[in-house]
Amino acid sequence: MTVPKRPASAVQWARVFIHPALGNGSTAVDATAGNGQDTVFLAEGVGPDGRVYSLDIQEEALTRTLRLVSGKGMSERVKTILAGHQHLASLVMAPVDAVMFNLGYLPGGGREVVTAPDTTVSGIMAALSIINPGGRISIVVYTGHKGALEESQAVAGLLSGLDEKEFSVQKMVFWNSHKESPELYFITRAGDKI
Repeated sequence: MTVPKRPASAVQWARVFIHPALGNGSTAVDATAGNGQDTVFLAEGVGPDGRVYSLDIQEEALTRTLRLVSGKGMSERVKTILAGHQHLASLVMAPVDAVMFNLGYLPGGGREVVTAPDTTVSGIMAALSIINPGGRISIVVYTGHKGALEESQAVAGLLSGLDEKEFSVQKMVFWNSHKESPELYFITRAGDKI
């Protein structure tokens, strides 16, 4: 599995955080498939006996993801689902060890389709409901598109209210970067992995 030794981007930091939750036979979710890069990362991490569920509301994203996963010879580990992440609890075989969210729009696609505060909050709540003890959730919140501020505030509001006995929540920002740099949230569920 490719984990950057010196992460530079928000996505790389998310992978460094998620990596310890993965192992052969793990179950993981890419809640926003996009171009498939996180799906491939998760598929490598869960090994030949694991499973990755990759969700997106755009067929174009799932087509890109399938192409990338197939090229890496890992199609049997990945199930793509044309649905929003707010439905993941009913579509995924729970419990899971890791969930990754990259909010915003499809890279290389149009910016008219973006994640939205209400469905994002529902998706995060669904992820929290199916994550194993010791499991991890990463959320990359991009802040430079229309509606991003409202989504950022909704995510922050939800996560700040989680029970600290059940979930550890950390926030990372690129402090000396421009004002539209992404925000990252790292969530770990209390307890030891089952």
